[in-house]
Amino acid sequence: MSDIVISEAKRCLQCKKPLCKSGCPVNTPFNEVIPLLLEGSIVEAGEMLFDNNPLSVICSLVCPHEKQCEGHCVLGKKGDPIKVGMVENYISDYYLNYVDTYPRKGTGKRVAIVGSGPAGITIAILLAAKGYNITIFEAHDKIGGVLRFGIPEFRLPKALLDKLKDKLIEMGIKIRPNTLIGPIITVDDLFRDGYKAVFIGTGVWNPNTLKLKGETLGHVHYAIDYLKSPEVYTLGKKVCIIGAGNVAMDVARTALRNGSRDVTIMYRKGAGSIDAEPVEVEYAKLDGVKFNFYQSPLEIIDEGVRYQQTYAAGTDENGREIVDILEGAEGLFECDSVILAVGQKPRRNIVNNSKGIDINNRGLLVTDEFGRTTKEGVFASGDVVTGAKTVVEAVRVSKVVAKAIEEYLEHS
Repeated sequence: MSDIVISEAKRCLQCKKPLCKSGCPVNTPFNEVIPLLLEGSIVEAGEMLFDNNPLSVICSLVCPHEKQCEGHCVLGKKGDPIKVGMVENYISDYYLNYVDTYPRKGTGKRVAIVGSGPAGITIAILLAAKGYNITIFEAHDKIGGVLRFGIPEFRLPKALLDKLKDKLIEMGIKIRPNTLIGPIITVDDLFRDGYKAVFIGTGVWNPNTLKLKGETLGHVHYAIDYLKSPEVYTLGKKVCIIGAGNVAMDVARTALRNGSRDVTIMYRKGAGSIDAEPVEVEYAKLDGVKFNFYQSPLEIIDEGVRYQQTYAAGTDENGREIVDILEGAEGLFECDSVILAVGQKPRRNIVNNSKGIDINNRGLLVTDEFGRTTKEGVFASGDVVTGAKTVVEAVRVSKVVAKAIEEYLEHS
């Protein structure tokens, strides 16, 4: 891999107006990092990446690079773009061994971080670097949130999250695992105990349902639950996955790696309407995932999924495909297990046990552009505010929110 990293780094044209940087949601200064790497200053290169994005080592693995940095690389117009993610990961992974984790001189002000997903970890690192006393409250036994429990091991090695946890602790950040904020410890309890600000980054962990008859049967599962611990599920050889987003692709590829041999994605529209990134679809196909288009599930039974055939009936004003039911065309897709991958929504553990924190009609927390919720001193960002988005988008917004929290603390 190191040979490829070097050759890719040497291909960088050092553009005066680096499109790779402008194509990145957090403006990763890739063009500035490359000369440092090639002259042997990899620690300095890693520091530049880390200071810009504390989760650089994660984003370099899981970002949709083909739409961002690599998709904007000028070399990609007539040939192959630089493998930005690969180079960035090499540098960032190396730098984790050198990152300055010496606890800063404290300000004496406590901040509670609820949730240790991408948003929570980013906020924790940025505020700890400013000397704030940070405690992370995590409902699971290990940190990472969607990074650990929503992204398969083959895409994001969990050992990397364990390494990141060690760095958080070295920075003086306290972590309380297996601690659910809301029904037991409330937000008001946190303020009572001296926390000057509370950040909520709890993600979206409740699966959406289709309200199908048969959805409670024993061979039916939800994607977000399956990805948490796929090894505890016995799916059988033939699996049907309903939904066609990135999560559906992750589930399909994970099932194939855990003993299933025939995995099919059922989708009510056509191939051109798939929500998943094209590269994720291609990887799924490479792994052997099959696709059944224009099939809309009607009912789940012991033998599999009863479906209604659909057909393309035009497009709406936004150019999105409209499908209609093909009357009398029903069928049965026989399978051993069914997994529903049709999105997630937030839990309401905090909202239902706190006054003054508003949510919208989708159950997402209401904030302003700086992450301030409707309750003073409480901030939020990440999926619990926007719905499921990319990791780098959570980092981008969380950098803004971290500054807003710091300004708030300076005046409190």
